[in-house]
Amino acid sequence: MAAQPSRAESLAGRALPILERLVAFDTTSQNSNLALIGWAEDYLRAQGLQPRRIASADGGKANLLISIGPPVEGGIVLSGHTDVVPTAGQAWTSEPFSLVRRGGRLVGRGAADMKGFLALALAATPDLLAAPLKRPAHLAFSYDEEVGCLGAPALIAAIAADLPKPALCIVGEPTNLEVVAAHKGVSVWRVTVTGREAHSAQTHLGASAVMEATRLMAKLVAIARRLEREADPASPFEPKGASLTIGQVAGGEAANILARECAFLFDLRAGAGLDPAAALAPFFALARRVDKEIKARAPEGGVKVEPLADVPPLAPDPGGEAEAFVRTLAGDNGPRRAASFASEAGQFQRAGVPTVLCGPGSIDQAHRPDEYLELAQLERGAAFMTRLVEALTR
Repeated sequence: MAAQPSRAESLAGRALPILERLVAFDTTSQNSNLALIGWAEDYLRAQGLQPRRIASADGGKANLLISIGPPVEGGIVLSGHTDVVPTAGQAWTSEPFSLVRRGGRLVGRGAADMKGFLALALAATPDLLAAPLKRPAHLAFSYDEEVGCLGAPALIAAIAADLPKPALCIVGEPTNLEVVAAHKGVSVWRVTVTGREAHSAQTHLGASAVMEATRLMAKLVAIARRLEREADPASPFEPKGASLTIGQVAGGEAANILARECAFLFDLRAGAGLDPAAALAPFFALARRVDKEIKARAPEGGVKVEPLADVPPLAPDPGGEAEAFVRTLAGDNGPRRAASFASEAGQFQRAGVPTVLCGPGSIDQAHRPDEYLELAQLERGAAFMTRLVEALTR
């Protein structure tokens, strides 16, 4: 007689087709995620559960929240985002939104970041329902994480308002199932400089938005270099200090025309020890000065600085319950770890929920062509979820 599969093996077997289905939904952030959310709702309702949809303001996207177990404090939140980054312009060797198995790898957009974790959480629901839970599990799936963690605040607010206070949150970003207890935050800004067109031989008649924008960008470069110099060698991050980059620039019509508009995007990534507003103060001061100078020549022009995202860092909590508990689930006795990327973990922590990152797959595969999740990671993730179910019965 063949040996019966273990609970972890059964869970992994359920997770694989769920992952295949999740990857098939093109939830690139510019698109709606409602088809995926609707499929997950149907999957959960078929088990007798009543998931809650938390729609975006325009109704085009939604978070999903479901609680399994007794309505008591001390539950565990399993948090993950449903959106993925674009594939346009990337050299994929297979269809990005069709999960392909290549040896020990599961290839597809979002397989690692982070639909593998979502698949494991959904696959664990039958085990959670069958177990005599003493504490609940809360599945919390968000939208628009990749463009500034925009969906999570409403999801976190619903948890705070309507659920017994959870003990901790596990954000399933790809960490190779190793616990990450700190990450940098990120603030993203759009700067639009408006001038006045004129012939480039008659600079006195206009104001070049591109020329003025370069002054502002030069100030940001100077701030970036200063932050590099001031980095603490003992920092757990890599790079050690805060990083500031200008990621996109657009402007101008021709070489012989003073540009009417120039716009650029920049972001600042820093740990809990740096105040972004203080670090950027010299830039904001220059932006105000340049705005006045442009308006003196072209009243219709000026400088507009808009915040697009403000994601808080995940501050380390040495000796905290969340890290100790999740290390037990993951079988992780390695060193303390920190990540330079941002996530929704800082938002949960800011709301008073102790939080760590721990999920299957490697961040090195995220956002790349032929993104993949190792099958071994899916299997380890299934063992992780099985241990979580057992822990909630005690």
